[in-house]
Amino acid sequence: MNQEERDVLTELDKQLLWHPYTSMSHPTPHFLVEKASGCQIQLADGRSLIDGMSSWWSVIHGYNHPAINQALHTQIDQFSHVMFGGLTHQPAISLGQKLVEMSPPTLTRVFFSDSGSVSVEVALKMAIQYWNTQGHPEKQHFITPRSGYHGDTFAAMSVCDPVNGMHGLFQKALTPQFFVPPPPIGLTQPIDADYLADVRATFEQYHEQLAGFIIEPVVQNAGGMRFYNPAYLDAFKALCDEFKVLLIFDEIATGFGRTGKLFAAEHCAIEPDIMCVGKALTGGYITLAATLTSDKVALGISQEGGVFMHGPTFMGNALACSAANASLELIQQSNIEETVTNIEQWLTAALAPCESLDMVQNVRCLGAIGVVELKQAVDLHQIQPLFVEQGVWIRPFGKLIYLMPPYIIQEDEVKKLGHAIYTVINQHFQ
Repeated sequence: MNQEERDVLTELDKQLLWHPYTSMSHPTPHFLVEKASGCQIQLADGRSLIDGMSSWWSVIHGYNHPAINQALHTQIDQFSHVMFGGLTHQPAISLGQKLVEMSPPTLTRVFFSDSGSVSVEVALKMAIQYWNTQGHPEKQHFITPRSGYHGDTFAAMSVCDPVNGMHGLFQKALTPQFFVPPPPIGLTQPIDADYLADVRATFEQYHEQLAGFIIEPVVQNAGGMRFYNPAYLDAFKALCDEFKVLLIFDEIATGFGRTGKLFAAEHCAIEPDIMCVGKALTGGYITLAATLTSDKVALGISQEGGVFMHGPTFMGNALACSAANASLELIQQSNIEETVTNIEQWLTAALAPCESLDMVQNVRCLGAIGVVELKQAVDLHQIQPLFVEQGVWIRPFGKLIYLMPPYIIQEDEVKKLGHAIYTVINQHFQ
């Protein structure tokens, strides 16, 4: 593609396409991609970038993976999609079986949807409908920690942080929910009894209205990349059991190995009533999500012939299920914990020099997540092109410059990502 062709496409993109979290009048720069393979994104101008984002945390096996490619080729020759109402197919059945085998034991039922946000909508509807069938129609609300993020659709927005999140503009249109402070930061910090007492007080006061407690286990992601002691999850589970509230884990970002365990739930000794997965489910190939739940919830909703009131058009899409089956088979064939442990060690070493920079507040790593927290927010317009000049793809937000690379990344590539972060901060933001 020559320069003139690239310029035409870039201008059309600017005029026609509204990108996420972007102004149409003052858009951030968008770089034209020609192809991608492994951990490399190749731009149309010939530059190659090491991907530190896994395309928003989803492309865990890298781009253009032959096993997933083949799964899609095979399925598309049979059929790409049939409605899931009244019909079913082998890719969906196989995927449901894999998810049940891999997930916490009490999660035995699988509901497919289109995206992570929708899987959260499904989880919230499940919780409300479950309690309605159990004779508690008053349980219509949710409790959740601040600093959480669960998606951009309406019910999902209602359980995101109402102050520091992205959805303050919509607060008057959203269902009011109940918020508690976020779990104190620190994977190994002792449990704060006063904090749990505050959470308990909210349960005591409002439990008759509460259908569920939703939380991102171990890592609050878009709300600040906050790592907290998994033991808090045990305490939350105990409160949910005591006050008859369903526990919902949002594993959309943390699932499939990102924190060093197959699911972040495995860092504690409990199992949720409902769990949402997405992002890496298909290896980043096609949008697909799932909401897993227990027999208690599924059969409770279904008693006396009751049906769950949700049905996305593209639910159980055969192409997406085929990609997901191939992705999960790659996970099952690998030692994912060892792989992610190695990446954690590489990230820790690569990001350590950033701790010496005056503008850096904190550096922390868990699994295949590396975070450099700055003392002030960065301007995405300014910083994104600087990383591209360094030959890496990193997309910060707020005060956070973070890495969530594909699991196939090599140590030298992690070093280059870390060096790029250090260089950009040191040369441009000190």
